Amino acid sequence: MPPSMTVETDLAGDGEDSRPSAFVHTTRNIRVGVRAAYLEDQSQPDERQFLWAYRIRIENLGGETVKLMRRSWHITDANGRTEHVQGEGVVGEQPQLGPGEAFEYTSGTPLGTPSGFMAGHYQMSVIGSTERFDVIIPTFSLDSPHQPGIVH
Repeated sequence: MPPSMTVETDLAGDGEDSRPSAFVHTTRNIRVGVRAAYLEDQSQPDERQFLWAYRIRIENLGGETVKLMRRSWHITDANGRTEHVQGEGVVGEQPQLGPGEAFEYTSGTPLGTPSGFMAGHYQMSVIGSTERFDVIIPTFSLDSPHQPGIVH
């Protein structure tokens, strides 16, 4: 793993360590943590429809106020097919984060295979300037019990 990426068991800081590990990456004092879960009850493996939810926490560890302007995702299935998804903000919002503030949201993705992975970045804007920069969303795996022997 790159030095700035860690795997944690308590992303929310609430003391629950029985949840799946979270992937975390920090870029320019913006920390992004991701936790994904396979949605067995909403998936239909016999019809090649597999669904995951993912929870993201974005924390501003720096001294500048920033705003999340855009997102860009690369979603890759077990066959190596990659879908690129881009757009403004996240879940209909463009959150602004002052120093020490955090924003969390939940979203999801379908795949036609029982495993895959996602990675991407957010474009952030520094409030009070024209400066923009990209923040890495760490690569995380999408694994289901329907893909024997595969662990990302």
